[in-house]
Amino acid sequence: MAENSNPAVSRPATWFQSVRRLARREPMLFIGAGMLLLLLLMALLPSIFAHQSPYTIDVSRALKPPSAANLFGTDDTGRDVFARVVHGTGVTLAICAGSLLLAALVGGAAGALSGYFGGWLDQALGRLVDVVLSFPPIVLGLIVTGVLGPATRNLVLALSVVYLPVFFRIARSGVMVETGKTYVEAARSIGLSESVILWRHVLRNIAPLLCVQYVVLFPLILQIQAALGFLGLGVQPPTPDWGSILQQGKDSILVAPWLSLFPGLAILMASLALLLVGRSLQRVVDRR
Repeated sequence: MAENSNPAVSRPATWFQSVRRLARREPMLFIGAGMLLLLLLMALLPSIFAHQSPYTIDVSRALKPPSAANLFGTDDTGRDVFARVVHGTGVTLAICAGSLLLAALVGGAAGALSGYFGGWLDQALGRLVDVVLSFPPIVLGLIVTGVLGPATRNLVLALSVVYLPVFFRIARSGVMVETGKTYVEAARSIGLSESVILWRHVLRNIAPLLCVQYVVLFPLILQIQAALGFLGLGVQPPTPDWGSILQQGKDSILVAPWLSLFPGLAILMASLALLLVGRSLQRVVDRR
C-alpha cells in the first residue's frame, strides 16, 4: 500500500499514461515531431550528416548526378548539393523562427494593449493592421525586401511584417475574452495595477494560443521565405539556403533536375512536419 501511494512512483506512470493517450488520439503529432526532430538535428549538427563542405568548388565535377560520392549530385560549380541542403537547414529554419518570434512578440504585445485598453489605441492599431492585411503575404514580402534590399536582416524584417497582424488579432481577441472573466475583476478589487493584471495574468492565459499559432504559421512562412529566396531577395550566395539553392538550379532544370528536386523535397518535408505538429496541437488546445 505504501508503494502505490508514493507520489514518486505514481507520477511517472501517470505521465506515461498521458503520453500514451495522446499518441492514440493524435498519432500525427508524434510522426510530425519525429520528422521535426530530424530537421533540428540537421540544423544544429550538420557536420554529422554531411561530411563535405557546402562551399568547396570543383568545376571538374560540375552537374554530376546523384551517386554514392554525392548523394544529391553536384551543382554547376561542383559543390555537393547534399551538403548545401543539410547546411541550409539551419539557415532556413533560423530565419523563419526568428521572423515568427519577432512577429509574435511585437504583434502579441500590440494586440494585448489594443484589446485590454481599447478606445483610440484600439482603433488606430486596428486600422494599421487592416492596411497590412490588405496585401497578400507574398506581395507584402516582395515590397518590403524590394525597398530594403536583398539581405538576411531585411528578409527577417519582411517576414515578420507579413505575419505580425495575425498575432495582433489573436492576442487582441484573446485579451478581450479574458478581461471579462472573474479573476480580472478580483485582481482589480485587491488593488493590482492594470499593467500587472495584463502582463502577469491575462497574457499568461493567452500564451498557449500564441504558441500554437506560432507552430501553425511556421510552414506558411517557410514557403514564403523559400519563394523570396528563389526570387533572389533572400539569403545571398554563397551561403546555403533552400530558396537560394532552388534559384541556382532553375537554369539547369532540364539537364540537372536534382538541383531543384532535393531542396524542394526538404521544404516539403519541413512544411509537412510542422503542419502535422501544429494542427495536432491546435486540436489538443481546442479540446482543453
